[in-house]
Amino acid sequence: MKKFEIAAIPGDGIGKEVVPVSLHVLNTIEELHGGLKFDFKEFPWSCDYYLEHGKMMPEDGLETLKSFDAIILGAIGNPELVPDHVSLWGLLIKIRRELEQSINIRPAKFFKGLQSPLVNPKDFDLIVVRENSEGEYSEVGGRIHRGEDEVVIQNAVFTRKGTERAMRYAFELAKKRRGHVASATKSNGIIHSMPFWDEVFNDVRADYPDIQTASYHIDALAAFFVSRPQIFDVIVASNLFGDILTDVGGAIMGSIGIAPAANINLNGKYPSMFEPVHGSAPDIFGKGIANPIGQIWTAKMMLDHFGEIELGRKLLDVVEDATNDGFKTPDIGGKASTIEVGDEICRRLKRL
Repeated sequence: MKKFEIAAIPGDGIGKEVVPVSLHVLNTIEELHGGLKFDFKEFPWSCDYYLEHGKMMPEDGLETLKSFDAIILGAIGNPELVPDHVSLWGLLIKIRRELEQSINIRPAKFFKGLQSPLVNPKDFDLIVVRENSEGEYSEVGGRIHRGEDEVVIQNAVFTRKGTERAMRYAFELAKKRRGHVASATKSNGIIHSMPFWDEVFNDVRADYPDIQTASYHIDALAAFFVSRPQIFDVIVASNLFGDILTDVGGAIMGSIGIAPAANINLNGKYPSMFEPVHGSAPDIFGKGIANPIGQIWTAKMMLDHFGEIELGRKLLDVVEDATNDGFKTPDIGGKASTIEVGDEICRRLKRL
């Protein structure tokens, strides 16, 4: 039997509603699959925790997380209580950086039962590999002076190791998919980092002669996500570019509420973390209408990470079928509650 210790951090807002639903789905899968065992331990780290303790997690929080096989995260942020740069850098980004989750992957596909805003989405199925540890989101920079003389410097930091790592992950992923990698660049406008990005991409693709490649400036690439997303398979992008592209990916699916993400640790030293792309949505928290699909899709990605590819495929098929049959929350045109959607998915899993 495969046993997995999972840390669950519901976090803030609707994270507290959708994480329990995803754990219920995983418990259902455990019941149906005699060879799997999930042990969940929940942690209350959040903005509420910050207000009580003055920090987003305890001093030994990272050491605690290191003992788990994976982390399921709901959502972080409540700007009315805690500034976003405090909450995110104190928990979400802290976990990503210090547990060496250097790759972020986010899929987007034509989703049965959802009305894409595209007139003809043509069954697109793509995945963005985002460099997750450096790039435009570095901590290097600072401020000097105030008022009209104020100067702010924000440095983007790209290392060959980090850039090549993301690109090789993308090429290896493409070998398991449709064999195409697109690079997101802006070397016609960003004079140092993006020509470097292009150079590393050219070096890496030489090792994968069977993989087709293309390179797009980020502004054109964002437009192509809308006008012809079906041409893409795997896209590799820097931290900022990948972040923006994947929100577009959620939009063309029909709702960012269903978009999942995985923060992958490649060296096996620490756990990977699985989270939906949507935020904490404090405006709908407590109403029971939050869309749980993004969180459940992250559970599918966790199953994939554990090598349970077929189980993950079956779970996503069930989620799509339920959505296609009208079991949807109000944000995507339905009338079901968060719990009702989760319960229906569990019922369908039991019928397989």
